[in-house]
Amino acid sequence: MGVIKLKNIRVFSYHGCLDEEGKIGSEYRVDLKIKGDLSRSAKTDDLSDTIDYVHLNKIVKEEMAIRSKLLETVAERILVRIMDELLKVQKAKVAVSKINPPIGGNVAMVTVSRSKSR
Repeated sequence: MGVIKLKNIRVFSYHGCLDEEGKIGSEYRVDLKIKGDLSRSAKTDDLSDTIDYVHLNKIVKEEMAIRSKLLETVAERILVRIMDELLKVQKAKVAVSKINPPIGGNVAMVTVSRSKSR
């Protein structure tokens, strides 16, 4: 089993329950931790034998572009697509963070983490 991590994927998006969040948007950070069998690709040096992190990044950016009220919903969509599109993935964990959330305090970020396994 091997691990691929994508840390601090930065995107600007429009998630949130407030109407203003849908208009002005906010900065987000997404982190992925992907587990799968990487032994074949380690031997063949062939992209088709591994879990393509370019594809993972594409999924994150596309799903973050779809407005949702809850970060839980965004995280779930990301996980479903990863499991559907990348069959070599055995386990995926995603953390979606809203930077400087509008919650009436000095909070650097709020994060929702979810995971799925085959």
